[in-house]
Amino acid sequence: MEVLRVFNNNVVLAKDGNSEVILTGRGLGFQAKPGQRIDETKVVRRFVPSDGRDPDHMAELLSNIPPEIIRLVTEAMTRIGMDAQIERRPALVMALADHLTGAIRRINKGVEVEYPLQAEVQSLYAHEYEQAEQLVAVLNSYLGGILPDGEVVAFALHLVNAGFTTGDLTRTYKITGVIQQMIKVIEQSYNVKLDQHSVNVGRFITHLRYLFVRISQNKQLDSEPQPIIDSIKETYADAMRCADKIAAVAALRLDARLTEDEIAYLALHVSRVTADALEETKAKGRQTK
Repeated sequence: MEVLRVFNNNVVLAKDGNSEVILTGRGLGFQAKPGQRIDETKVVRRFVPSDGRDPDHMAELLSNIPPEIIRLVTEAMTRIGMDAQIERRPALVMALADHLTGAIRRINKGVEVEYPLQAEVQSLYAHEYEQAEQLVAVLNSYLGGILPDGEVVAFALHLVNAGFTTGDLTRTYKITGVIQQMIKVIEQSYNVKLDQHSVNVGRFITHLRYLFVRISQNKQLDSEPQPIIDSIKETYADAMRCADKIAAVAALRLDARLTEDEIAYLALHVSRVTADALEETKAKGRQTK
């Protein structure tokens, strides 16, 4: 590997074969010059930018975060089994490290921050919320327990945000609200109450999250044979009407017009997610007679 750019004593951008990688390590960039060979004994972490992110820009952002914070975050991720994501998702490491830097700064100044949507985040993103709980617990073992429980919500949202192309956490807050609104549309359309901890609702939420990624990448589904779409429309008429309402929410809240294919597949998921809820409602009705 050879140096492409030195950002500070601890962060360099390097050439590794045909790839550009971000390397960190104490003293790694000290007196280093572009074109020089990397002293690999000094490399502590290696980050490979993904999703088309600019390596130069990411390295610059990384250089502004204290190296000890990056170390804490990567060690915590490793301890809870997220070590594979450290190299593959450097943007996630930076987001968590940057957030932790700000949180420690606020705590030292006595500033308290309340994070909204705790119940929604815990319900909609159960896996990420559990990971965030583990992360905060490990970080607190290093930091003397200074992080409040509310930080779990913030860390969970950063983990969720890693699945989207945007690095803007504000959009993740917005999407969380949009998911809740779409679930409410289904409940009102079918006059049922969905269990957000059920497997079927979990699958539906996962589908929505991939849909939002496709929207952000301008890669909506749009190549299914028309007979398949027509068959879905005919077989799942009620679900299609509900899916049209969900598509209207996407258009209003996300400024995204869903393709016919996306709406059809939404209908399939609506049909699946309401099947158990409808059966449960009927069962309760029989019990009250």
